[in-house]
Amino acid sequence: MRQDEIKSDEMKITAIGEGIEEETFVKAAERAPRAPTEIKAQGGRNPPLQKLNSGLIYVAVAVFFFSTSPVLAAWAEPLSPYEKTFGRMLIAALVINALRMLRHEPLPARAALPRFFGYGLVAAAHFLLYIASLNYTSAAHALAIVYTAPIFVALFSTVFLQETLIARKWLGIAVAIAGVAVLEGFEPKMQGAMLLGDGLALGAAVAFGLYSVMGRYERDNYSLFSYASAVYGLAAVWLIPGAILGLATRPLGFPSDALLAVLALGLFPLALGHTLYNAGLRRTHATYVNVIATQEVTGGIILSALFLNQQPGGSTIVGALITLVGVVMVII
Repeated sequence: MRQDEIKSDEMKITAIGEGIEEETFVKAAERAPRAPTEIKAQGGRNPPLQKLNSGLIYVAVAVFFFSTSPVLAAWAEPLSPYEKTFGRMLIAALVINALRMLRHEPLPARAALPRFFGYGLVAAAHFLLYIASLNYTSAAHALAIVYTAPIFVALFSTVFLQETLIARKWLGIAVAIAGVAVLEGFEPKMQGAMLLGDGLALGAAVAFGLYSVMGRYERDNYSLFSYASAVYGLAAVWLIPGAILGLATRPLGFPSDALLAVLALGLFPLALGHTLYNAGLRRTHATYVNVIATQEVTGGIILSALFLNQQPGGSTIVGALITLVGVVMVII
């Protein structure tokens, strides 16, 4: 009997949370004796292929939640970008920390706090710059530029993780830059404000690249919920001064629609979306994770067209496609 037939009949693997697997074996009473190499010991880890598949599923679901962020951010007006970002980071931190406590997982040790304060700063920068960019440029521009992030993942992985950047990846970087040039150079509505928004989106892409590499670096040191709750919570701490300033410079009061939008920003794109993204990073290579994650561009453009009446022009679509082609060349 073939090994794959034995596995399909006799083994059921259920993933319970991040990094915890429970294996249940269904005994077959009338089976021929099997070679020892065909038997997987109870309590072992998931096979690499199953772990890869679960990681890809996590990221695919995350992309759906990511795609809602431009619409939810627009619905959170008139709150400032600091208030929106602080609110979503705080809500996500509370949700993930509650899950961490239910699982009785410890927070990172005190000795790791300086490092995690740095992680929180990078996460805060990414989310703040992205939310701020949507005030000045279109969702299509912001998303396409933010998802040049895999270029920075590749560059930072070369610097910090000593991974090799081959010639094809350099060509992909050049193609992605050409796509951004089309976005910028052929945009009929390009003005100073849109250029500022695109620059903020580029800053968010750089921070996202660092965010991805940090997640890979810590994946063997901390559980998913311990890592995410600490990073999100410390990101919220970094954002407190800006949130106070935003509150002080506008009329008092919080519109209920804006509060609900911020609540949704914290729950869906962040607590669910980015936590699933981190889970995917822990289960498969960052390359596959980031290829799938780029489809937030497609989803976000579609939702923005449907709910915000932001219809992308021809040059925007062409530039975004060229950029995504370059990004895929970098990460395959």
